[in-house]
Amino acid sequence: MKYASFFAYPLTAVVAAAGLSMATTAPATASDDAEQAEESTEMTKGEKRLAKLLEGRVAGEPQRCIRTLPNQRMQTIDNTAYVYGSGHTIYVQRTKNPERIDDTDALVSRRFNATQLCKMDIVNTIDPFVGFFTGAVFFEDFVPYTRVKDEG
Repeated sequence: MKYASFFAYPLTAVVAAAGLSMATTAPATASDDAEQAEESTEMTKGEKRLAKLLEGRVAGEPQRCIRTLPNQRMQTIDNTAYVYGSGHTIYVQRTKNPERIDDTDALVSRRFNATQLCKMDIVNTIDPFVGFFTGAVFFEDFVPYTRVKDEG
């Protein structure tokens, strides 16, 4: 018995063979586009919290590494970002998959340098109550936000 390649069949034949129907949709209208744009511009709870933290601050040049100290503050904003530091400059780390950021997870990192946290460091998340691995974190560059001085 010869097996035919799955990729040799057109998609409609594969869908029909699976007993599924291919539904066609009408083209999107201008009102549909406006509704989608309005939904996408609405800020999530995490984005609102981050915006409040960044009020009065200006973004700087993204950095591959930031200096960290054992007692340095870190905030986790659900589905949005990790925020390092406090005071004059804070660093925002959105990660490659910010939708996976959960403030109930604990971060465990294996660093290449004890005094720095870098884009290439290996960071995992664990459930702090049970100790189970819950995921991996893939950092992007850290964006510094510096408080704007009042000129007055």
